Amino acid sequence: MEITSTAVCLTVDDVPASAAFLTRHFGFQEAMAADGFASLVREDTVQVIFLRRGIEVLPEGVRERRAAGVITAFTVADLDAEHERLRSEGVPITMPLREEPWGERLFQVTDPNGVILQLVGWAAPGDR
Repeated sequence: MEITSTAVCLTVDDVPASAAFLTRHFGFQEAMAADGFASLVREDTVQVIFLRRGIEVLPEGVRERRAAGVITAFTVADLDAEHERLRSEGVPITMPLREEPWGERLFQVTDPNGVILQLVGWAAPGDR
C-alpha cells in the first residue's frame, strides 16, 4: 500500500462555521467545498474535512452522529506564542495551558460546532 495523503473527517452541524474557524485562526485554506462538505488544507499538516451531519455520503448508521470524543491535535513550534495569538484573536481557550508530567505542554480551543482542537508543544527534558 502506498498512502498518498491523510485526512481527518469530522461530522458537524454547521460546516461553514467550522471551516471558517480553521481558515481564520489556524491558517487552513479551503481546497474544495459544496453543500454539506468542506475540505481544508495546509502544507504542513493533515487535511481536515467537515461533513454536515445527515449527509448521505456517511454510512446510514452514523449519519446523525456529530464529531464527539475526538481531539484534533497540532504540534506547534512556539506553543506560548500560539496561545497568546489565539487569545488575542478572541478564541475562547477551553482548556488552559498546562504541562503534563511526561513533558507535553498543551491547551485546547473549541470551534463553533464543539470540535476540540489541541495545540501541543514539548518541554525540554531538562525543564521537567
